[in-house]
Amino acid sequence: MVTSGTAAYGMYSRNVALPEVVGALNKAGFPNEDICMVLSPAHPDAEVFNGTVSADVSTVSTISARTIGWFSEFGAVVIPTVGVFIRSSAFFQALLDEQSFPSLSRGSRTLLGLGFSQDDAKRLGNRLTDIGAMVYVNCHDSKRSGAVELLRSTGAHEASILTQQLHNAAAA
Repeated sequence: MVTSGTAAYGMYSRNVALPEVVGALNKAGFPNEDICMVLSPAHPDAEVFNGTVSADVSTVSTISARTIGWFSEFGAVVIPTVGVFIRSSAFFQALLDEQSFPSLSRGSRTLLGLGFSQDDAKRLGNRLTDIGAMVYVNCHDSKRSGAVELLRSTGAHEASILTQQLHNAAAA
């Protein structure tokens, strides 16, 4: 749950191993329920859901089950146009609140729900298609700069602090 209204985020390319990023966050004291990932539908960790994995049915089924299990450990995982996995009530409020921004893509609307400004949501939503993944972590004020440094050290092309609260999180 969001307690401070502060988050850190990092934008990653498709070739960064997200389990390693998450492992580093966990070792630094950030629990999985405070982590949200937004993946491009073309990201390797999302491929199993868009039918582009070329393997036999049993292998795809095993990969799908393992991926769904991994995704369900986090506060939320969003794959625009594909699906949403939500465990945390704070992310539930932020990501499923109906927003009417028809000029924005679904990925950009997701970022608005996480507290990004409309301009940043549009910019990062466009970059998400090219970059591949965003890792977003709720953090207490005392941990926010450490979270940004950690995201940078794990390969983020862009990492920063977001001080806006999750959309409607205060109402939760």
